[in-house]
Amino acid sequence: MVSHSGLLTVMERAVRKAGSKLRRDFGEVEHLQVSRKGPADFVSKADHQAEKTLVEELQKARPDWGFLLEEGGVIEGDPTKPRWIIDPLDGTTNFLHGIPHFAISIAVEEPLFGGKREITTGMVYQPVTDESYWAEKNRGAWRHDQRLRVSARRDLSDCLIATGIPFMGHGDMAQWARIFGAVAPSVAGIRRFGAASLDLAHVASGRYDGFWESGLQPWDVAAGMLLVREAGGFVSDFRGGDQLIDRKEVIAGNDAIHSKLHKLVAGALR
Repeated sequence: MVSHSGLLTVMERAVRKAGSKLRRDFGEVEHLQVSRKGPADFVSKADHQAEKTLVEELQKARPDWGFLLEEGGVIEGDPTKPRWIIDPLDGTTNFLHGIPHFAISIAVEEPLFGGKREITTGMVYQPVTDESYWAEKNRGAWRHDQRLRVSARRDLSDCLIATGIPFMGHGDMAQWARIFGAVAPSVAGIRRFGAASLDLAHVASGRYDGFWESGLQPWDVAAGMLLVREAGGFVSDFRGGDQLIDRKEVIAGNDAIHSKLHKLVAGALR
């Protein structure tokens, strides 16, 4: 059985505490679906409460580290120390509609020389299924104590690809449609499940063979991109570079599928 580092133990404790509350709140959301007002305000409170729980737990263990939070923005810490990048509820719309597909995502970003930063630890936790995906730089990617490897498929015609679809006020629908038009005829299927952190975790575990999406925020992809890389996969921006967080776009897969997806995406955007 693989052993957790002290840092991962801290992260696991935090996500499980926040996750137990999200599971309870998710049960309430399913009942609220029938109310005239709807559950949106309740979900917002659940989202913020989960983030508050995560911050409190992580600050206890690493009081001088900063945070980049989906809801709370930036909490400054010691600039020479790592910081946490957190999405307390990835898949909020699923949660809102009673669909049991959402996750907590936490990544550790360490400062490097020259002002650069690097993701070195990540965890994606699905409260409903109690699945914990985690990775540390040079230690591989895991689901609980099972080592993860990206899919071994080499032909796009055999592949199941995940994506995200732009929606009201988010993303470039025309760009997405061009890419979809290039990818769809070449693959066995395309899925849109609504939680990028889990999409990337599923690429790392071989459930999906590849993934592309744009309009993503750092907290959507920070943990997931490390999972894919530590599972032997490749992650890049649409140009094939490593500016995926800055450019808010991701292509992921094994070496062959990543390369083929990149060619299709790049061709669609010419």
